[in-house]
Amino acid sequence: MLAAFGVADFAPVALGGGQGTSWRAGELVLKPADVDQDELAWHAQTYPRLTLDGFRLPRPQAARDGSLCVEGWCATRYEAGRHELRHWPEIIEVGARFHAALRGIPRPRFLDARSTPWAISDRVAWGEIPVSDYLKAGYLPQLSAAIRPLSAPGQLIHGDLSGNVLFHDQLSPAIIDFTPYWRPAHYASAIVVADALVWEGATNDILSAVSHVDNFGQYLVRALIFRAVTDWLCAQDWPSEAEASSTRWPLAVDLACQLAAQP
Repeated sequence: MLAAFGVADFAPVALGGGQGTSWRAGELVLKPADVDQDELAWHAQTYPRLTLDGFRLPRPQAARDGSLCVEGWCATRYEAGRHELRHWPEIIEVGARFHAALRGIPRPRFLDARSTPWAISDRVAWGEIPVSDYLKAGYLPQLSAAIRPLSAPGQLIHGDLSGNVLFHDQLSPAIIDFTPYWRPAHYASAIVVADALVWEGATNDILSAVSHVDNFGQYLVRALIFRAVTDWLCAQDWPSEAEASSTRWPLAVDLACQLAAQP
């Protein structure tokens, strides 16, 4: 596999973050391909079309024979940077720049075929799958009761920005592991806020980073439904993670519901 991507002379080095499955070899980052060939091809075709205004984006790297996946592995160019704790406003800001660059890119067809826990949870959050099918997930009755219609248009967004922005002292932030969804852009910011409130120790002060967003409570309610259903679907695989997050869920849910009730 290393030879196929042209990095056989480099000893792979494990990279932190994510699911712990990414490796650096030379100027490439290699990881197991967790999407199908259509999505890999879409990434490779779409990235060159984007104007990188205030952010970096590691482009997919084909193997020497042109393949995007070799023995179950795919590759991107390496982008220097580090994860920074509590940089939520900066993550939200660079996400907004990324989403501005994505406007006008058509909705990819592969989104309809995805059946991962995350894809299912996203559809529940936006009423495409009945919430009633998942009321056993934590806080779903309270959160679903707070939902009101939103008229904001959909576009491509990164649905998992929280742990996927790398910061550098001299370079623009790098956005990695682009997980595309077709939703209003502010939903991506709400997922960052939800993650921060539930798992990263944020207080209500984080709301200053989204004070410009109308109806933010409605986005936050949907973001928490997205995470709650995912937690429930994945609990058999990651029970300790779901248990560890439970103590902060009530505060986040109460805050979201209060905001969602505001006119």
